[in-house]
Amino acid sequence: MKITDIKTFLMMAGAPKSMSGGKPGAASWSSRNWCFVKVYTDEGIVGLGEGSGWPRVIQTAIEDLRPILVGEDPANIERIWQKMLVSTMGNGMTGTPGSGAMNAIDMALWDIKGKALNTPVWNLLGGKVRDRIRVYGHASTPERALELKELGITGVKAGGVSGTVDKVEAIRKAVGDEMDIMVDAHGPPWFTTKDAIMVGKALEQFNLLFYEDPVPPDNVDALRRVQENVDIPIAAGERHSHIWGVRQLIEDEIVDVIQPDSGRIGGISQLMKLSAMAEAHFITVAPHSGSLGPVAEYAAIHVLAAIPNALILERVHDDVPARYEVIDPHPETVNGYIEVPDRPGLGVDIDEEVVASYPSQGNTVRAGSPDDNAYEPGTFDEHVYYQARYRRQKTMRRTR
Repeated sequence: MKITDIKTFLMMAGAPKSMSGGKPGAASWSSRNWCFVKVYTDEGIVGLGEGSGWPRVIQTAIEDLRPILVGEDPANIERIWQKMLVSTMGNGMTGTPGSGAMNAIDMALWDIKGKALNTPVWNLLGGKVRDRIRVYGHASTPERALELKELGITGVKAGGVSGTVDKVEAIRKAVGDEMDIMVDAHGPPWFTTKDAIMVGKALEQFNLLFYEDPVPPDNVDALRRVQENVDIPIAAGERHSHIWGVRQLIEDEIVDVIQPDSGRIGGISQLMKLSAMAEAHFITVAPHSGSLGPVAEYAAIHVLAAIPNALILERVHDDVPARYEVIDPHPETVNGYIEVPDRPGLGVDIDEEVVASYPSQGNTVRAGSPDDNAYEPGTFDEHVYYQARYRRQKTMRRTR
């Protein structure tokens, strides 16, 4: 079998209103895109993949990779991955655009191999450890958390750096002890290291499943300080590329939960290597998937089915109506779990007409709204990367 062509399919994943659900600042998602890829072969088997990180740039990267891949045997997945890495290394080793392009192609190659052998991807990865994958949703209010609880979802994640302790306290009182709660404290603006520690210590009483990205990903030593001073499992990793991007987090056991993004880590091949590295350090895997398209979500499901140290999958099932239009079949969440698919390959395809009906209109994220209260009063227009908390009595309080 030989690769004969590679094509990209870029779509805008919904307008602000459809994605906002009435949530303040949701217009920041209006420039969100999904980039799908199809790899064609001379035997008529077509593989499907997805790349994230900067989709419009990734689309160009995939087109640049096409000439060096046409004519290759798609079964040689590791060989092709190494060829892509070597061909792009001169442009920079750690960026998500290159990794996202490699991710999309690698994913499509696994899809081809599964279809050629008439077996699901998870079976190629060693077989199933589990038949279903636990998922969690997003909730910034008690009302939303209770909605998810009614749907049978057993974990919720609250985000942001504004009123974090109050938000979690209200959710915990509403849902009781039956649900796991997580906190994602990513910016902008990010916490300073000391503020992240103080907020983390105030959150300890709520027995979180994990405390995610409390400090910027650029400073590993800062994350280490949080790990050493906060008695909550620490999670990070969604913004890194390849196994080398997360190597120190795993080898130095700076995180308890590693969160590879299944659209930009470098593909299913890298997800499996990363999971094995984490297993050796008793670190669990909880892929970032909430803002991805549905094909990358499928890839995460196959990997989580096959590894022993799977924790949970991020899933925002009602963020974009197009999520239900663009793929077939669409995985359903039942009683807080997704059933592992048993169709050959990834077991999913895209509707190219639907993709075409959502033309891309941009690729940079807008910085939310002053109403988000993420930035301190009067500083929204500064758009700084990180910021110390001003209203410390309220923000840093330790709830009794």
